[in-house]
Amino acid sequence: MKPPLEIALSVTAEGWPDDLEAVAEAAILEALKQSGARVAGIAEVSVVLSDDAEQRQLNKQWRGIDKSTNVLSFPQLAPFAPVVGLVGDIILARETLEREAAEMGIAFQAHFTHLVVHGFLHLLGYDHVEDSEAERMESLETRILATLGIADPYADG
Repeated sequence: MKPPLEIALSVTAEGWPDDLEAVAEAAILEALKQSGARVAGIAEVSVVLSDDAEQRQLNKQWRGIDKSTNVLSFPQLAPFAPVVGLVGDIILARETLEREAAEMGIAFQAHFTHLVVHGFLHLLGYDHVEDSEAERMESLETRILATLGIADPYADG
């Protein structure tokens, strides 16, 4: 059976592990399922595996912040609209993910999964600007990640 959402993974920088396509697909499909978003037709998400240099350039161009960041999301749908067509792009920076995973003492793949889920929820319309939005988004992320066997990234300690 074909998944309700096509995930197109592309690698634009060296050094990424080879086994991340299935990880990204599992994370996005579980996030889609648990978000309750309605799929209204053929839909696609782009996941780009980038590096700090490219991420810094994108972050500066689109957010006015002149530094790299772990994940950027570029939604193509109105917030909480039915999922159809190009949903958007999730772009991850390898060096930042590696550094953060090491600092937190967690596996790279677990951090990658968290950031893919986080990025995808942004594509659907979730945000964390206001405290109430952050609590809602983090709670959903935590439930999704638990289903995928990953510990709560927001837990203290």
